[in-house]
Amino acid sequence: MSISEDTKELNSYINGRVDIDSVATFKGNEHIVKLKLKFDIERIREALDQIKSSSKFKTAASGFHALAMTRRKDGSVDSDKDLVGRYYTRVDNSYDEVAKDELVDESLFSELVDVFKGTYFETIHKELSARYPIGRVRILEKDSYNCNSWHRDPEPRIHIPIYTNPGALFIVNHHCTHLPADGSVFFTDTRGYHTALNGGEQPRTHLVATLAYPEYKP
Repeated sequence: MSISEDTKELNSYINGRVDIDSVATFKGNEHIVKLKLKFDIERIREALDQIKSSSKFKTAASGFHALAMTRRKDGSVDSDKDLVGRYYTRVDNSYDEVAKDELVDESLFSELVDVFKGTYFETIHKELSARYPIGRVRILEKDSYNCNSWHRDPEPRIHIPIYTNPGALFIVNHHCTHLPADGSVFFTDTRGYHTALNGGEQPRTHLVATLAYPEYKP
C-alpha cells in the first residue's frame, strides 16, 4: 500500500464512532450466559454483610480473597488449597500449557459452612443444587485495580455478582463483559482461558459456584 492509502486506512478508524456506553452493561456470548434464574440482591447483600461481621476472608492471591461457603460432607478439615484448586496456564514464551495446584473433587463439597446456614445463602445453595451439579461455592472478593492470572479451569462456574462497579470485567477467551450485580445468575465457561479484573475504585464481590462436571480435557 502507498503512504496515502495507509493514511486513509487509519483515518477510517479514527473517524468512526467509539462505543463508550455498552461496556457498562452485560453483553453475553456462548462463554458467558445470563441464565433465567435470579435472586434478591438486597437479601444477598444483607446476609453477606452479617456474615462478614463474624467471618474473615482468606487471601488466596495478591488482592484476591475467598470465603468458603461449602465444605466436605465428611467433615474433613478444609485446607487453603481448597480455595484455589487445579488450573492450567501458559507461563513462558514456549506457550506450552502447564498444570498448577491440586485437583479438587468438587462433588465432596456438598455441605454448607455453619455461618451460612439459616441465611439467604442457604436458599441460594438449595436452589442452585436443585438445578445443577454444584461443587465448591465461595465468596470471592477482588481488591480495586487487581487482575487474576490468565488461566483455564477443569470445570465451568456459576457467578452471582454481589458488589461490583463499572470497572469490574470478566473475560473468557476473546470475549469481555461487565456482570451487573442485580441478582442475576451467570454461566461462565471457565474451561476456556479467562480472567477477572477489577479496574474500578471499589472492591468487587461475587458468589462463585463450581459446576461439578467431569474435568474437561481438550
